[in-house]
Amino acid sequence: MRFSTTILPIAALLTSTFFLMAGAGLMGILLPVRGSIEGWSSYEIGLFGTSYAIAFMAGCVFIPWVVRSAGFVRTFAALNALLAISVLLCAIVVHPLAWIAFRAMTGFGLAGTYMIVESWLNERVTNETRGQIYSVYMITTMAAMMGGQYVLPFSQPELTIPFMLCAILFALAVIPTTLSRAQSPAPLTNVKLDVLMLFRNSPVAAVGTILAGVLSGAWNNMAPVFGQQIGLSTAEIASIVVVAMAGGIAFQIPLGRISDRVDRRYVMVATGAIGVAAAFAGVQFSGLGASIVFAVSFVVGGVVYPAYSLAVAHANDHAADADFIKVSSGLLILYGVGTMIGPLYAASLMDAFGPAGIFQSIGSAAALYAAYAFYRTFRRVAPPVSERSDFQAVPLARTQTPVTLTLDPRAEAALEAESVEMQAEKDDEMDPATVDDEDEPDADLRDEVMTRTAD
Repeated sequence: MRFSTTILPIAALLTSTFFLMAGAGLMGILLPVRGSIEGWSSYEIGLFGTSYAIAFMAGCVFIPWVVRSAGFVRTFAALNALLAISVLLCAIVVHPLAWIAFRAMTGFGLAGTYMIVESWLNERVTNETRGQIYSVYMITTMAAMMGGQYVLPFSQPELTIPFMLCAILFALAVIPTTLSRAQSPAPLTNVKLDVLMLFRNSPVAAVGTILAGVLSGAWNNMAPVFGQQIGLSTAEIASIVVVAMAGGIAFQIPLGRISDRVDRRYVMVATGAIGVAAAFAGVQFSGLGASIVFAVSFVVGGVVYPAYSLAVAHANDHAADADFIKVSSGLLILYGVGTMIGPLYAASLMDAFGPAGIFQSIGSAAALYAAYAFYRTFRRVAPPVSERSDFQAVPLARTQTPVTLTLDPRAEAALEAESVEMQAEKDDEMDPATVDDEDEPDADLRDEVMTRTAD
């Protein structure tokens, strides 16, 4: 597939994605660092992450209604304005309670903007280009997140400049998309969650997804606070976050490939065990210097990011291909529940035991992840290798929305099944044989007229 026919038509959308993710990356590291400089408690800073996660999930539920009322372009522009306002308000009103509310505004706005961009991208996807566009989109989000975090070392977090830069990035995201000639996509669909179905389908995937959210929420929100508390520079703080992402990239592929060949639950056990070992090393040796912290962060990232991907892959092993979007969307909501818990859990331990409390939270969550996966190996037989779905890496699950799933190559069968079902329903509505005479007020009169005509 040629670059000119596949990527160039979505260049404007990818550019908007880059600016959005860069702004999100900068804001995600800026607020915890500045909060720590202000002397706020770890628990107060942890509430930033929890409020963000709650509002992000709310955005996934309510933004489709807003789009139906105002349209894609107007909603996208309004949400980006909300993002810029939220970060500028953080510079004006420097108080933890205010920042909790402003961070919630950010979560709601980012959920909506991600969904709109992804809906536009989905309009450009064909079965032949789905994998390529999905990969490019994921690479763009990862590169932008890393790049945004490295803006912080070139500015002073105690000043207003980084807040202004973040607002500029959000504002820049409006320009490519609103000026794009891409046709507005189909209306967004609301998220439907069937928790009982998710647990019936795969208990270990449901529980594992929640715990993966706890791991992600704890690390992504509190790692900058940890770095500030142990005296790292802003460049080093940005680096431990980026190094963890690099660890996630490095670990996902080998863990995924192994899980395609053996019971995935054993790989989940191994992943949790690695997390426990990395957390123990963090507690014991993180005070020995930045190089040790970087090494530990790399391994922690190798657990935090693949944990969710493994749980989703295991769930899809037990689900029909046509249920991929339904199952994965539900797991994404459960993951969001975990990301609400993670920041507060890590913050509480950091307030009680110092900076190393972040590793205690990660170690305990990883231990539960491994223990429950091991327990489930005695409760259910693993499906044959030939019947499993292929593992797919999910680099930034915390930025995904249900719309993201429609870009995933695994969604092809689900989308085709949905299309066939919708066409069948349409055909049934148009088929005269399916019309009940009792539903037609003129049916008796019509029969009488036909009888008289025959006579």
